[in-house]
Amino acid sequence: MVAAMLLALAASAVMVYRARLTSPGRGFAKYSESFFDAFDTVTTVIAYAKDEAEFARYYSIAETRFRELHKLYDIYNDYEGIANMKTINDSAGQSPVKVDQRIIGLIEFARDWHGRTGGQVNIAMGAVLRIWHDYREEGRDFPDEAKIPPMEDLMEASRHTDLSRVIVDREQSTVYLADPRMSLDVGAVAKGYATELVARELIEAGMVSGMVSAGGNVRAVGIPRDGIRKRWGVGIQDPDESVISDEALLDVVFVNDSSVVSSGDYERYYIVDGRVLHHLIDPDTLMPADHFRAITVVTTDSGVADVLSTALYMMPYNESAALATAIPGVEVLWVMPDREVRVTDGLAPLLRSNGAAGDRAE
Repeated sequence: MVAAMLLALAASAVMVYRARLTSPGRGFAKYSESFFDAFDTVTTVIAYAKDEAEFARYYSIAETRFRELHKLYDIYNDYEGIANMKTINDSAGQSPVKVDQRIIGLIEFARDWHGRTGGQVNIAMGAVLRIWHDYREEGRDFPDEAKIPPMEDLMEASRHTDLSRVIVDREQSTVYLADPRMSLDVGAVAKGYATELVARELIEAGMVSGMVSAGGNVRAVGIPRDGIRKRWGVGIQDPDESVISDEALLDVVFVNDSSVVSSGDYERYYIVDGRVLHHLIDPDTLMPADHFRAITVVTTDSGVADVLSTALYMMPYNESAALATAIPGVEVLWVMPDREVRVTDGLAPLLRSNGAAGDRAE
């Protein structure tokens, strides 16, 4: 099963390999290769190709592009000769920074979806998220001393999160943060946006059947060319299972030419007095959102799926469901705090728990 294989690859961390996985189907063979130095996750490229040379070309494109985009969207590290998100943050209140158009594209994409989701995803919340990041790292390194950030510090930081003060000049290809205490954090959008850029480039390069998996972001291209299956199976992680395996899956969703992106409280968290404090911070309360255990979004565009997996997580269920159903082509699975699973009408027939399988188109 593709889902089990993807999850097993994630567990292998830094392993990098190329394997011919199946016998040819209609002249295609299935290949896979993984790497672990972009967006702090295992990235796996799977493709049905005529031969290994064809697959190697797809893999080279994906690996090269992911590494480029990781450097561009990095908020923590400098890279020689590259103006990236950290460069923009370091220049806040000082001067515009000339950047790659792929940074401009990401910022404009995030600004658009900030408006379409009522401000639930705001890449200008870096000042708030940095505080949480520092407390989370400290709490994970020294759990006996773990603390919740003081609300007064979070409130002060929140005064410097006005997205309208991110000034983009597309013609000059510059970005300027008009507030000297503002910083960008694109963690809610960058990986999915990058995954979509890579997938589209692979399609342009000739890939007709494959999958790109970057952590919790999965983008399927075409249908499996094994002569048997008509859909890709993508595993949905059970938020209560820390060990990733097929047995620990909450469900499997079967898709073609779609993205599957999940977010939940099982990612990047620490514990204070028995309370789990994860990284998905509500822009209104400035605290970790607590409406759900996890959310999975299925739609064609991986960037849209990524931003919605965060935005929908921030809202009470009724609001979350209303927004999800108002956006064409979006399907969602919610795991409630009591582990009840709710799904949109269009997603239900795609789930293994409802009888869906990879060898059937419907």
